[in-house]
Amino acid sequence: MTPSAPGSPITGQLSLTERVFAGPGARRLLAAVEEGLARVDEHLRSELRVTDALANATSRYLYNAGGKRVRPTLALLTSQLGDGVTDEVVEAASALEMTHLGSLYHDDVMDVADKRRGVPSAHAVWGNNVAILTGDLLFSRASQIMARLGERAIRIQADTFERLVLGQMHETVGATEDDDPVEFYLQVLSDKTGSLIAAAAQAGVIFSDADAAYEAPMVVFGEKAGVAFQLLDDVIDLSPDPGETGKVPGTDLRAGVPTMPFLLLGQRGDADAVRLRETIDAGVERIAEGADPAILDGPLAELREHETTEATRELAHRYSLEAIDALEPLPEGPVREALTRFARAVADRAS
Repeated sequence: MTPSAPGSPITGQLSLTERVFAGPGARRLLAAVEEGLARVDEHLRSELRVTDALANATSRYLYNAGGKRVRPTLALLTSQLGDGVTDEVVEAASALEMTHLGSLYHDDVMDVADKRRGVPSAHAVWGNNVAILTGDLLFSRASQIMARLGERAIRIQADTFERLVLGQMHETVGATEDDDPVEFYLQVLSDKTGSLIAAAAQAGVIFSDADAAYEAPMVVFGEKAGVAFQLLDDVIDLSPDPGETGKVPGTDLRAGVPTMPFLLLGQRGDADAVRLRETIDAGVERIAEGADPAILDGPLAELREHETTEATRELAHRYSLEAIDALEPLPEGPVREALTRFARAVADRAS
């Protein structure tokens, strides 16, 4: 069978695991990561149990809905640079995935998202207050896990959480007149998404007792790969098939949250771009006043075919290449090869 070219429909439909561990000699590495993921899932199931019936149901809701487990996969992968999947790596990977889960509860409230991972969002089921408190509960549980690993883990968790909050705050408030909207948004992505993926890559190195020289490159790698991941999410957000994305097409833009294709549209001065941006802006205002979100179906379909969406995809690929460049200090071998494929995969996927 001829390997699919990067960016091809076949390649984009392959799972993250299939993409990352596709090369020769990756079988042993895949087995180690799959075994580690099973341990992480078991640990998460245990840590997500709450004696209170309501909290138990809400805490496990989005976990049970699935997910790619990108962050644990990366932590388990980078742990292969050291002693492998130690108990400490499993705990750190679980805590960071739990932090990610908690952020989803909050994000969906703030974005007024109807669906997440193919199911109704938590706030649509239990209301905003319960969804927010569930996110808070998961954050506290994640901090408890990290506290068991010592001061270094606590510092990683605290620093990462601060960046998550600041990224969300800046996204909510928006850029000022003195900010370049695109650069401002890239920093938001770095804080909201890149920081947590970087923490996962870093944790795999630290808690497997790998060479400390790999830690800084893994932080850069995670940041860049995380931005690439989120940029492609902006492209996927415009997908016409909610069965692939688990979300209503254009969820972010309908809620007034700018994405990169829309921001790049604002940098263009041609009449069509100005008209389309003004139409989307007007639609967002009408939706905020109670109009049917379907009024943006046509304009969002037009944006999906606009060249700024392809430019966003190209920008994701650029960040992916920068992530790969950060791997230079790592030794040649299956781990570096898998990390290279990881960086390519997050910027070239269909969901």
